[in-house]
Amino acid sequence: MYLLRKKARALRSEFSLIFGLLLLAQTLVAQPRDLNQYDHDSKPYYFGITLGANMSRFQTSLHSHFLETDSVAIAEPVNSNGFALGLLATGRLSDRFQLRFNPQLLFTERSIYYKLKYPEGGQTDITKTVESVIVTFPVQVKLQSDRIGNFRVYMMTGVKGDIDLASNARAKKADDLVKIKKYDYGVELGLGFNFFFESFIFSPELKISNGLNNIHSRDEKLKYSNVFDKIQSRMIIFSIHIEG
Repeated sequence: MYLLRKKARALRSEFSLIFGLLLLAQTLVAQPRDLNQYDHDSKPYYFGITLGANMSRFQTSLHSHFLETDSVAIAEPVNSNGFALGLLATGRLSDRFQLRFNPQLLFTERSIYYKLKYPEGGQTDITKTVESVIVTFPVQVKLQSDRIGNFRVYMMTGVKGDIDLASNARAKKADDLVKIKKYDYGVELGLGFNFFFESFIFSPELKISNGLNNIHSRDEKLKYSNVFDKIQSRMIIFSIHIEG
């Protein structure tokens, strides 16, 4: 009996020690000093920079007279790549919602593949590339989760306005061009993650950006352009935000 009582007291001591260590660990985890930038959510606003890569293409609608053309058999958009640089300003609306302004300079190109009915310069397969330097002004609403330690997930949606600084809509020698207008607007939807470090927040984000405007400046005299009725922009953007 004495040995049993001794073992029971030893077990109680061990359980007490383990329970005490668990309470201590829970207390330590709950301390604000274990969270990087634990007071960040109380900031009314903060700023950052954006680095991004994009995959873009045109969304096209063929003109009703396409089948009547005697030069082009196939006209299809092709995916192309680019990159972006930008600034970021975020304002707190509530614990869940934030308002974000993310102007960027996009360097991109969109290509169109043509299959000609008759060879041109000995070729029937031709790809025309439209190079663009776009200044985009997205305004977004961000819905964020609770912090899990130094990690958080968020979703965002918003609208944008674009200015294409390299627009060729007014080009004079445009026999082989697809003319694109200077101004565009559209909607955006994305998903991202916040990783909190001691001095900054690292935020990778994936976003879909769709233009709503018809950016095609159609010219019936241009065989590479007149086959299209409507052209809209489509873009998938992967961004890295470095926020303060």
